[in-house]
Amino acid sequence: MSSNTPSSPSKNNPPATPTGEEHKVSNFLRQVIEKDLEQGTYAGRRWAGSPGDAAHHAAGQPDPAKIRTRFPPEPNGYLHVGHAKSICLNFGLARDYGGVCHMRFDDTNPEKEDTEYVNSILDAVQWLGFQWEANGQSHLFQASDYFDFMYRAAEYLITAGHAYVDEQTSEQMRAARGDFGKPGVDSPFRSRTPEQNLARFREMRDGAHEDGSMVLRAKIDMASPNINLRDPAIYRIRRATHHNTGDKWCIYPMYTFAHPIEDALEQITHSICTLEFEDQRPFYDWLMDRLCEGGLLAHPAPRQYEFARLNLTYVITSKRKLAQLVYDHKVSGWDDPRMPTIVGLRRRGYTPESIQLFAERIGVTKSDSWIDYSTLEGCLREDLENKAHRGMAVLDPVKLVLTNWAEAFGADDYTEDCTQPALPHSAIAEGQTPPPDRVFKIGKEVWIEREDFEEVPPKGYKRLFPGNVVRLKGGYVIECTGCARDANGTVTEVHAKVIPGTKSGTPGADSVKAKAAITWVSVASGVSAEVRLYDRLFSDPNPDAGGKDFIEALNPNSLKVVTAYVEPSLAAAKPDEKFQFERHGYFVADRADHGVGGKVVFNRVTGLKDSRGK
Repeated sequence: MSSNTPSSPSKNNPPATPTGEEHKVSNFLRQVIEKDLEQGTYAGRRWAGSPGDAAHHAAGQPDPAKIRTRFPPEPNGYLHVGHAKSICLNFGLARDYGGVCHMRFDDTNPEKEDTEYVNSILDAVQWLGFQWEANGQSHLFQASDYFDFMYRAAEYLITAGHAYVDEQTSEQMRAARGDFGKPGVDSPFRSRTPEQNLARFREMRDGAHEDGSMVLRAKIDMASPNINLRDPAIYRIRRATHHNTGDKWCIYPMYTFAHPIEDALEQITHSICTLEFEDQRPFYDWLMDRLCEGGLLAHPAPRQYEFARLNLTYVITSKRKLAQLVYDHKVSGWDDPRMPTIVGLRRRGYTPESIQLFAERIGVTKSDSWIDYSTLEGCLREDLENKAHRGMAVLDPVKLVLTNWAEAFGADDYTEDCTQPALPHSAIAEGQTPPPDRVFKIGKEVWIEREDFEEVPPKGYKRLFPGNVVRLKGGYVIECTGCARDANGTVTEVHAKVIPGTKSGTPGADSVKAKAAITWVSVASGVSAEVRLYDRLFSDPNPDAGGKDFIEALNPNSLKVVTAYVEPSLAAAKPDEKFQFERHGYFVADRADHGVGGKVVFNRVTGLKDSRGK
């Protein structure tokens, strides 16, 4: 890999099987792994310290990893929440069963891949809490390093009579393939001798033929009921500069051919992928059998297992459609907090722990189902509840003037400190040292939420209206006396009287009973902030299902930007620091814009509770 890619620290391997509090809810993949461990299916494997063929590993030591899994993205885009599930699954299984998970780039398609994506993928995996170093070795690999072996494997298949060069057009091959009700028809080039095919294949390698003019196909069964076994293409001519191998090759392996070989060279035991690859498993097994027969690959070969991909409501995960949102400027970029990309979720304020919890909670099955987006939001709330420091912010401010302030305290400019805990007592674990209290000023003028005043209150309204008494949270009890309006009738100020001797935390604080407490920010010490109120990007729970135009499902209210006032503790936040704005929900200091040029910028992550179903 390039020298500027991030590395990861080494960690000790955990126990071979999950025990006690670390035990995870069982699923069919765990059952498969536990059965293989019990039966010693892979106990005799050897590992030579790097990927390689049968002879390479035969010279190695007994494999210190009880299992080997892999996360193999193609570096042609930014990872999304569906990839996060796969990351947590593959790295998590390796962690729980004393194994190693390989970080592998499936970079066999030279036209779509880029180092930018490589670096973003490595960063995403590490941010989620996983690493690829174990037993003193890095397990960061790329499929393009195996091109030489893949070519060798292709020549072996040709000489063994298992592959041939086909010069039909793509249209002719498609027509001859047949369908579910009709068997395929043999290619007129299928009966060539191995020597003829080998000569033709080497001509392909040497650039003697045009792109698309011929392909190498596996010779299996054109009458197979599984259309994927009807002589699939395994190599094609493609003149394109590869980000790793440059112009060395003008032929490239097809993914279905490359993927099993990559697994085998890396001694993967359990090759876990999504259900759309289930029909490809017979070819995976066929290829492993042929190459093991020829002595090129070591026994036992990897096995492929499929699980249901993540289908999340109000989300699209198609890389093509996500790219359209970016390039058509429907969003601000790949890391727009409304995007389901991992960089977007991170900027929105999601934590690695919440995504790991989500992946564990939704489980692993072999049948497709839809997961409601509120499940992901619930995992975040659960993670932040006892972590996120509290703070007060006023998002729709109107000024509250305490008209008797000078009479009560001697001067209009008098201020005094108020304190509130950074975390509620219920969030402090036994024996844990509580964080320092927040300190903020109260004075004659404070900002309150506009909705906290009604001149004519509706039934049941307990906040500010003329004659009513409320508490400024952490401060004094006040009695509302009225308001001032502009020429349009809009309330410009709310007026009230402070009741001395009622400050929170002081003797006599409860001498006057208030039916409600409202949040506020001092005009004297509050800080202006840009607050981005993000909502779901789509208003349709299934925005691209059934051929729908997902652009038409965009939520026009997915972003609202307001100028708010926040208490000083929030203004001092570091980028990416999460908080609970009391009564409003969870917010994060924007990791890109907060602090730049002195700006204070917060993103809404999610509300305090799920109100979608109500």
